Amino acid sequence: MRRRSDQVRVADPPAGVPAEPAGFADWVRPHLPAMARLAARLAPGADRDDVVQEALVRAWTKRRLYDGARGTAAAWLLAITADQAAKARRRASSGGRIVPVEPEPAAGPDPDLARAVATLSARQRLAVDCFFYAGLSVTETAAVMGCSEGTVKSTLSDARARLRPLLEVSP
Repeated sequence: MRRRSDQVRVADPPAGVPAEPAGFADWVRPHLPAMARLAARLAPGADRDDVVQEALVRAWTKRRLYDGARGTAAAWLLAITADQAAKARRRASSGGRIVPVEPEPAAGPDPDLARAVATLSARQRLAVDCFFYAGLSVTETAAVMGCSEGTVKSTLSDARARLRPLLEVSP
């Protein structure tokens, strides 16, 4: 569709997604802490703020694709964050220049738990990170992982079964 000025008209974003940058910033603001936690968990060698920034840029450019019927804004934003974290990990492993950043001195998991979670498969770690660390529901975790809710439940069950013997305390 052309306007009188012969400029191409860009389709408006779907209902609920602000078209203006300031409105978009307000729309994503409540999800930033979860995005930062997920970025830090999934790409520990990258600067989490860079990963979140890349995710926000991607979300802004793809905002017309958001479909509230398929999941919440949090799940959509965290799926984009997970994708950007995976790209950051690939850049780091392929020799791309990513400067490691010291993790913030926030209350995190104890070292034994961190080591145990590191033994999980990539899919199990993603499920654990989304559900337990980012605080997503099973439905939202399924949206991030691109699978069914039943698969998320099964994956979490398998992860718990794998972690249980690693974390048991001997008397």
